[in-house]
Amino acid sequence: MLTDPISDYLTRIRNGLSSGLATVEVPSSKLKLEVSRILTEQGYISGFEKSAADVGEKITVELKYTKDHQPVITGLERVSRPGRRRYVGHGEVPRVHGGTGTAIITTSHGVMTGHEAKKEGVGGEVLAYVW
Repeated sequence: MLTDPISDYLTRIRNGLSSGLATVEVPSSKLKLEVSRILTEQGYISGFEKSAADVGEKITVELKYTKDHQPVITGLERVSRPGRRRYVGHGEVPRVHGGTGTAIITTSHGVMTGHEAKKEGVGGEVLAYVW
């Protein structure tokens, strides 16, 4: 039984990047679609597509590499876990790697980056850091 689907999602992306794969398939959920949207907007992945699977739906994530075939994503870290949730207020939104990375936060206004959360003045649960 899988207890942390977001951690599984990040691990599949991390493993795909280390193996040099072009795409990775993950089971679909609304939260994973929103995280994929943010990763696409921030330029960490080329894109994603939701499609039917044998059971339910799946997301096909197109991984992105530099010209010399190095992964664009150098690190993924799950912050809030099922056993230890991490919430931040609007004034405590973290900066990732001095502002070069992205914090993915789920707020009452939806899933957004740390920069967007600061701009809107909302806090929430910190899902992951990407750099």
